Amino acid sequence: MANTYSQLYFQIVFAVKGRQNLISKNNKDEIYKYITGIITNHKQKLIAINGMPDHIHILVGIKPDISLSDLVRDIKSSSSKFINEQKWINGKFEWQTGFGAFSYGHSQLANVIKYIENQEEHHKTKTLREEYIAFLKLFNIDFRNEYLFENV
Repeated sequence: MANTYSQLYFQIVFAVKGRQNLISKNNKDEIYKYITGIITNHKQKLIAINGMPDHIHILVGIKPDISLSDLVRDIKSSSSKFINEQKWINGKFEWQTGFGAFSYGHSQLANVIKYIENQEEHHKTKTLREEYIAFLKLFNIDFRNEYLFENV
């Protein structure tokens, strides 16, 4: 793709299966480093990553040579395998089916980065479900048709 220029920024959000609190403070940095490696190996740019024990937010800049769905699939499958190999939890670790993805312009990145970096503070007052539904309502998206939070 010589001479191709793009600015494609996405915030990706996905949860642990059953929204269980399985990402411990002791292991989250290792998980984030591993996910950073996945994104880098796909020749994409990680801008910010953070989350809570039951979900994760990733801000990436992607090139048009990969689909967002393929990138997220690889992040989720590889990181699940990594977590299971580490035996950090009893049983099998899995990410929930589906994900949320939101696009941003370059001028919005500072606010999104700040939002992702402040997840712990933000979730003192809102659950992941409340956060996600408020986010969808902000953009007039019918959240009842979303499947990210199935069985909620």
